[in-house]
Amino acid sequence: MRPTKAVVLAAGHDQATRELLLKPLGNATVIELVLANVTTVVSPADVVIVVDEHDDSVRHTVGPGWTYVPQSVQAGTGDAVRCARFELEGFAGDVLIAYGDTPLLRADSLKGLLNRHRLKQARFSLLSARLEQPGHYGRIVRDDAGALAGIVESTDLDDGTTALKEINVGAYVVANELLVGQLDLMAQTGEHRLTELAKRLINQGVPTSSYVTTDTDEVQGINTAAELRAASDIVLKRLFAPHREVETGEIAFGTGGWRARIGEGFTLHNVRRLCQAIANAATRAGVEQKGVVIGGDRRFLSAESVRCAAEVFAGNNIPVMILPDDVPTPLVTFAAPFLSAAYSLVFTASHNPPQWNGLKVFRADGSLPLDEETDRYSAEANSLSSSDVIALEYDTAVASGMISIRDITNDYVDAIEQIVDVEAIRAAGLRVIVDPMYGTSQLTLGMILSDARARVQFIHERHNPLFGGRSPAPDPEALSMLIETIKASGRYSLGMATDGDADRIAIVDEHGEYISTNDLLLLIYWYMHEERGERGGVVRNLATTSLLDRLAESFGEQAYETPVGFKFVTAAMLEHDCVLGGESSGGLTIRGHILGKDGVFACALVVEMLARTKKSITELRQLIWNRVGRLYSLETSVPATPQMRVEVPRRLDPAKLSEVAGEPVLRIDSMDGIKIHLPGDSWVLLRFSGTEPVLRIFVEAPTAERAEELLSWANRAVAA
Repeated sequence: MRPTKAVVLAAGHDQATRELLLKPLGNATVIELVLANVTTVVSPADVVIVVDEHDDSVRHTVGPGWTYVPQSVQAGTGDAVRCARFELEGFAGDVLIAYGDTPLLRADSLKGLLNRHRLKQARFSLLSARLEQPGHYGRIVRDDAGALAGIVESTDLDDGTTALKEINVGAYVVANELLVGQLDLMAQTGEHRLTELAKRLINQGVPTSSYVTTDTDEVQGINTAAELRAASDIVLKRLFAPHREVETGEIAFGTGGWRARIGEGFTLHNVRRLCQAIANAATRAGVEQKGVVIGGDRRFLSAESVRCAAEVFAGNNIPVMILPDDVPTPLVTFAAPFLSAAYSLVFTASHNPPQWNGLKVFRADGSLPLDEETDRYSAEANSLSSSDVIALEYDTAVASGMISIRDITNDYVDAIEQIVDVEAIRAAGLRVIVDPMYGTSQLTLGMILSDARARVQFIHERHNPLFGGRSPAPDPEALSMLIETIKASGRYSLGMATDGDADRIAIVDEHGEYISTNDLLLLIYWYMHEERGERGGVVRNLATTSLLDRLAESFGEQAYETPVGFKFVTAAMLEHDCVLGGESSGGLTIRGHILGKDGVFACALVVEMLARTKKSITELRQLIWNRVGRLYSLETSVPATPQMRVEVPRRLDPAKLSEVAGEPVLRIDSMDGIKIHLPGDSWVLLRFSGTEPVLRIFVEAPTAERAEELLSWANRAVAA
């Protein structure tokens, strides 16, 4: 393979264009982004940067360690390349030429250009794109066979060429033997443009090739402040592109762990790399001898992932305790502090569709690590290759005692029964029905309810990694069988459901009405405070009902708001010694239990609440409403395009938004998404999901009609 050098043109044609090269774009400057892309295909030692002889600003920004050559007179792009002649002298290879003002060229496009050049054994290649509005760009002319036949400048278009849509982007690969000599010949005629070099080589019949970029955003150059603003939007759009993980296959943590599509981001290779990074962290912290606990749910590849993870930790001299069979996530959360382990891990994608899997990591106290910690895990894991992973063959590790099987199901159930009033449930004789959604709650929840002598029926309890062909999320539309069974029977006191890994809960009342988690949190907070005598505040995320604030105020307590992510909820519970923490998505825990969501425990606590109060869900809800009034909540999700990540915040600029659906805006919070506060405890929240390519919209208002109006306003604001 012929070697490659690169020449990056960063001299600009005047002071203003040079200053634009130094402007921030994303997390770097324009010129730094260009160099980052170029050095994915060419070693930094083989990059020559052409700079203005009288302006050192590019040198100062980029820093030492690069080869700079000065251009004394801004004679043109061809002249700029000629300035690098001595650095290219005697080089028997190809030269990639890139402009310093085109930072949006993707690294993959440069790779594609070089690869095509080599495969075609070309002597000259260019990057092109197809635009509906080609504007001032030169147009590519092709012959009947599709080969490059010429380039026509926009000023030279005639009736036969105005319909051309393919443009010359301005990145080239040229055999060095041709490059400087041809530029010298051009200079003798007073011509110094690289586009003229391209025309000459094509007309001379030099073997040529081209690579077409299909992302028209790559064409965006930066020669004006307006173009810089447009480029900033493109960078932001790319940052939040839903397909980003599929493109890179990199490990990235969301609000509840690492999740990815099986076969794309979620692979056993990535499992091994991530576990090696966590093992490295344990070793650095000196806690490796405490060991790790590993479990998995019922998803595809969970069992295989548990085995792979165990081999990696064992290979790093870290003892492994494997939880047998499939286990609910709350049991794994419980495992770390119960077994005094450094970490506990569970392979699950929670309520995501069956094509997904992932990993949740819990610290020694059972809490989820915060972003700073998970960012370190993912950064290190993504830097590792398969050769960096240390693993011990499974059977050998078992024989040596580095891997052991540890069943703590009874211990977990006992811990819950220490908190839940089993005797009260026994005396109540309640009849309940539970839908585990083909997940992992049946064994543990069944043991608790059986011990409490509740009459319990399970549906959708068998092992089905396809989860009945849908996401195992306990939403109303997914619980139709549970709802219809209660309505048809008329003899159940309560219906309950847990999601795929059993850390979330949903309930259905005695009439078959789905009860929102917002109402459930109100009931449990009231019950814990008034019936159980637990004093303290409550923690909710910003998408959860403000009625919790009213209820806390009526108790003389405080409500605390956090971003979405249960790790923030538990952190605030610990900080403020709160009784309850919960999220409207179905997760909750109480003081004194684990530092994570627990759908199994929550189900048992709800049954206890009915048993001890001797009231139905309907009666309890009315009791709460009589105390704090009502607010009506609605939510929806819309597919989130990358453009929306740019446009939605722009449309909802706090400086310009003074009214929503006829009501004045009191304030706008940007802690997590955009939350607009309105009179009467009304609010609208627009938040891009951290785990899925969707925009979530939440509203709350004093009447159902007003909630509908706010939701309609939000949908229009997004779609406008």
